[in-house]
Amino acid sequence: MTFLARLIRFLFWVVIVSWGVRLAGRLISGLLQPGRMREPLKPNDDLNAGQAGRMLVRDPVCGVHIAEVLAIPLRTNGELVHFCSVACRDAYLNSSRKLAANA
Repeated sequence: MTFLARLIRFLFWVVIVSWGVRLAGRLISGLLQPGRMREPLKPNDDLNAGQAGRMLVRDPVCGVHIAEVLAIPLRTNGELVHFCSVACRDAYLNSSRKLAANA
């Protein structure tokens, strides 16, 4: 065998043995710590709870979708509009003022 082939074979076995040692360590530590058992997942009793936190709204200026909880709301002409940032909100207000001045 050439030197390069022996080196590759040696590195392969080093990786295999190190993975085996790591797996054995995790297995042993899991057996020695019984208080660290995982609780089973509980089904969500109320699927509509927190629905507002999961609802996405679209920014009319840049088109980004953002969670309604994180969005910056603005009520204009009886309509509620959400923005991803203060800069987008200001750009929307400036463009609506220009449209109102031109009308």
